[in-house]
Order: sequence, then C-alpha cells, then structure tokens
Amino acid sequence: MKPVRNLGAGIHAAFTDSWVRFLLALTCVMITTASIFYRWAEGWSWLDAAYFSVITISTIGYGDFSPQTAMGKVFTIFYVISGLGIFVVTASAIAERIISSVAG
Repeated sequence: MKPVRNLGAGIHAAFTDSWVRFLLALTCVMITTASIFYRWAEGWSWLDAAYFSVITISTIGYGDFSPQTAMGKVFTIFYVISGLGIFVVTASAIAERIISSVAG
C-alpha cells in the first residue's frame, strides 16, 4: 500500500507545483484555442474539434479527422510545431515532479 501512497503524494506534489500548473494552463489554452479555430474554420462540432486538438498535440493522430481547408492545414502546421514542444515539456515536468517526490 505504501507505493500507492507514495504515488499519490507524488501526483499531489506535481499538481501543486506552480511551474506545472502554469504549463498545464498553457496547454489548456492552446487546446481551447485550437478547438475554437477548428470549430470555426472546419465547421466541426465542439467535441470533434476538441478531440482533434488533443489527438494532434499529443501526436497520436488516428487519422479519422483532418483539416479540409487550406487555412485549417496551415493552422495545423503551426499548432503542431508550437504545441508539441509545450505538450512534451508539460508531460515531462509532471513526470519529473512525481518521480522526484516518490524517489525521495
């Protein structure tokens, strides 16, 4: 039971860290902005736009959605280039805080 408790403490430490919270907020702003853009430019539902925004920034890319407009394609290029770095830094910061808290 101690490993689970340690993991819980690590997660708590990560999500109370001001840098992690800033990065999470920045990631959420990027996903929200992209969702609004895709809703407007591609005419997708809110759910589809949010889904595509998350799938794209996380590089999963199932391929079930793709922008059809030139504007959507250009936006996606810049969204991936800027968003991927922020997403990776956010995930790394969370993992680092959890590991450092659990490891002692």
